Amino acid sequence: MAGYQPKKRKMTAEINVVPYIDVMLVLLIIFMVTSPFITQGVDVELPKTETAKPASDLVGDDGGFIIVEINKEGSLGVSINNEPFKRGLSLQDAIVLVKAELSLHPGSPVAVGGEATSPYAEIVRVLDELSKAGIPKVGLLTDIRE
Repeated sequence: MAGYQPKKRKMTAEINVVPYIDVMLVLLIIFMVTSPFITQGVDVELPKTETAKPASDLVGDDGGFIIVEINKEGSLGVSINNEPFKRGLSLQDAIVLVKAELSLHPGSPVAVGGEATSPYAEIVRVLDELSKAGIPKVGLLTDIRE
C-alpha cells in the first residue's frame, strides 16, 4: 500500500478586505452624524449696492481703457489709456473725467482697482456711483498671482 501523501496547497497572497470595509462604513457613519454639528464661517456685514450686475466682457471696441484707482486713504486717481494717473481727485471729478473719455470713446471699459488695504466699502461705493452715473462697463481690476 502506498503511503498517504498530503495534498500540497498552493500559497496565495490575498488580503481579506471585509474588515477594512467594516471600518470604513463605521467611519462614514461617524462623519455623517458629526458633520451637521461642525459649522465654519464668520458673520460679516457686507457693503450694500443698488446697481450690482454680473461682470461683463471688458474689451473696448476702440482699444481705450479707463482705470479708477483707490488708495488706502480713500483718495481717487484716474488713468486713461495708460497715461499717468491724475491723483487726489474727488469722486465727482473722477466721474466727470470718465464720462468725458466715454463721450469720445464710447466702447471703452472702466476698471476700478484698489490697494489690498483699501476699504472694501469704498471700492463698492465707487463702483455704485459709476454705475449710477450711467457708465455701462464697470469692472474690478485685479493682479495675477504667480
